[in-house]
Amino acid sequence: MKYILAIADGMGDYPLKELGGKTPLQIAKTPNMDKLAKQGRCGRFITIPKGMPPGSAVANMSILGYDPKVSFQGRGVLEAASMGINLNPEDVALRCNLICVKDNKIKNHSAGHISTQEAAQLIRLVNDKLGSEQVKFYPGVSYRHLLVLKDDKFSPNVECTPPHDVLGIDFKKVLVKPNEKGAQKTASLLNKLIISSQGILKNHPINVERKKQGKDMANMIWPWSPGKKPIMKTFQERFNIKGAVISAVDLIRGLGVYSGFDIIKVEGATGLYNTNYEGKANACVNALKDYDFVYVHVEAPDEASHEGDLKLKIKTIEDFDKRLLGKILNGISKFNEDVSIALLPDHLTPIKVRTHVDDPVPFLIYTPGKTPDSIKEFNEFSCRRGGLGLFKGDAFIKEVMRK
Repeated sequence: MKYILAIADGMGDYPLKELGGKTPLQIAKTPNMDKLAKQGRCGRFITIPKGMPPGSAVANMSILGYDPKVSFQGRGVLEAASMGINLNPEDVALRCNLICVKDNKIKNHSAGHISTQEAAQLIRLVNDKLGSEQVKFYPGVSYRHLLVLKDDKFSPNVECTPPHDVLGIDFKKVLVKPNEKGAQKTASLLNKLIISSQGILKNHPINVERKKQGKDMANMIWPWSPGKKPIMKTFQERFNIKGAVISAVDLIRGLGVYSGFDIIKVEGATGLYNTNYEGKANACVNALKDYDFVYVHVEAPDEASHEGDLKLKIKTIEDFDKRLLGKILNGISKFNEDVSIALLPDHLTPIKVRTHVDDPVPFLIYTPGKTPDSIKEFNEFSCRRGGLGLFKGDAFIKEVMRK
């Protein structure tokens, strides 16, 4: 048996008046998801344990059967692993966004989805001006970068607000706060870096040109999700299988590294609506020749949700279904070996709140030879009636891997 785990990040949503009380997933044309729902078994899954932050790091850890309350150490450490940055046990790593601030309010979390090339120049400049032996900035993809504090005097016990959670809020109201007395030094440093970055970035030629073109400027850094290097068992140790991960997002790739997966990079994979769906599908099918388990992740629905773009979210769901899932199903139809497919959003990202929430997500598991339940279409409400019920903890991945 081979296994595919397909994630449509943030695809789940709430009913919307403008859609007649339906969700984007219900409205979108998804014949391939519906086909798998008819042939498989459905249910819902609590991917965000109570009290945990409702983000992709926690959700994807849960999907892979890790306990986030034990293994979650922030997004930064996962993204460091993806970027090949070796962390010492005492290092504190943080995700570092390039964001757009207008009139002191956070306009967006992505600096208008700045290009990787532009962003790399800006982050290198920030590192030149604000970096040191103890403070290191590393360029990543688009607006997503990394900050590492290399000193055992720094603490991860600081409250850093994700920028996509505070759109339209005065940034000074959501600066970093210490969660304990020993973390005051870290909080003070991070706030100093945030404020200092404004003067460095504002008049950079890249931002001057972006402003001239009517684009959002990348005029501030925003570090968040701090943590130290986690200790996790690999999938090989847990299930005795060889796995690979396909994603444009450093967070997901990093989680794959800690899970013992190989990273398969796809040209044109962007993490946005214009990602290379077909390339990811081809890479997934080809990977099954060498790997037992392929984890394929698409970020596009989540980004559309953060932007509050309903039309785009529906399009990304349909693209996921037709251009990725449909192509995968066509590819594996030629296999001589059975392939099990599990599919779900990692969390809901409702359009009307434009951020992640901790509601249960719908899921389907298709395993050749297993009797399907009565569900005929895949969405947030049909899966409530699914035969697998409501999962939590590692119940989902155990069911996926059960032959």
